[in-house]
Amino acid sequence: MAEESGGQMPLPSEGSGLAALTPSTPLAKAEQAFELYMENESFSTHTIKAFRGDLRLLARYLGAERAIGRIATQDLNNFLHYLLHERGVPCSPKSYARRVTTLKVFFKWLHKGGVLPEDPAAAVIQRSVETPLPDILDESEIRKALAVTIEMWHAKKPDPRPHLLFNLLLHTAIKKSECMGIRLKHINRNAPGGAVLHVRYDDPRKQAKERKVSLPEEVVDALDDYIDEYEIKDVLFPCTARNLEYVLTDVAEQAGIEKGISFQMLRWTAAVRDYVGGMEETRLRQKLGISEVTWQSTGKKIKTLTKQLE
Repeated sequence: MAEESGGQMPLPSEGSGLAALTPSTPLAKAEQAFELYMENESFSTHTIKAFRGDLRLLARYLGAERAIGRIATQDLNNFLHYLLHERGVPCSPKSYARRVTTLKVFFKWLHKGGVLPEDPAAAVIQRSVETPLPDILDESEIRKALAVTIEMWHAKKPDPRPHLLFNLLLHTAIKKSECMGIRLKHINRNAPGGAVLHVRYDDPRKQAKERKVSLPEEVVDALDDYIDEYEIKDVLFPCTARNLEYVLTDVAEQAGIEKGISFQMLRWTAAVRDYVGGMEETRLRQKLGISEVTWQSTGKKIKTLTKQLE
C-alpha cells in the first residue's frame, strides 16, 4: 500500500476517527484513532502491529497525555536520537527506518485530515544508520577450527559433519537459510571445472538469488563420509538450524575462539577471503547472491574488513 511506504495518503474515511480529534487531543487518544484508520484502510496486520508499537514508544517518551498540537519537529528528532543512543536497546537500521516512516505517516494523516495546521514530521530526515562491522575469522583462527573439525572427523567415533559444515560455509559464503535448503540433487560433482552447488529457492520471488557456487575438495572429501554416517537421502542437513549452530559453537569452544563461530561470521569471512584473493567485485557479488544496490554497503564493509586484516 502507498501509505505504508510513505507515499500518497488516501482520503480519511468516515470511520477514521479524525472528526473527534483536535490539536489538544492527547497523543494516546490520537494513536487509537490512527489504529482504527489503519484497520479501515486495510493495512497489513504486521504493519498495524509495528506502527502501533512505534507510536507507543513515542507516547512513553513524550508522555501519553501530551497534546498532539504541542509536538514539534525537534521533539521527534530528540525521540529518534533517544532510540539510537539513549534507550539502551539496539535499534537496527531497518527498525530505525520504519520508525521514521511511522512518524511521517501518522503526522501526515493528522495534517491532511485537518487536525494539525502543520506536519511536524515533514522535516524529519530519514537518515541512514550504519550497522557495526561483522566479526570474521582470521587465518590463524581458521587453522585452529580446521584442526578441531579434522580431529572430529577422524576420531574413534568419527563425525564428519563439523568439517563438512565449516568448509561448506567457509568456501561458498552461503546464508543459513540457503544452507538449510540444500538437497543432494543440488550438488553436481561432475560439472565442468569441478563440483558445484546449485543454490536454489522454493519462493519464485527469490529466484534471482539462485546461483552456482564452486565446491572445493575440502567439501567434497568429507561429503561421502558424512552421507554414509548420517544416512542422508535427500536434504543435506535434515536437522534444525539450531542444531548446526550448536555444531559451530562446539567447534569454536574446542578451538579456543572466544568470539564464537556463526553462519554469518563464516559468510563474511568467506567474502573477505575471496576479495583478498583477488576475486573481481561483480563475481563476488554474484557469489553472495546480492543485488547491486546491496553490494554498495556490503562491498564497503568487505573492503574495510580487509584493511583491518592488513
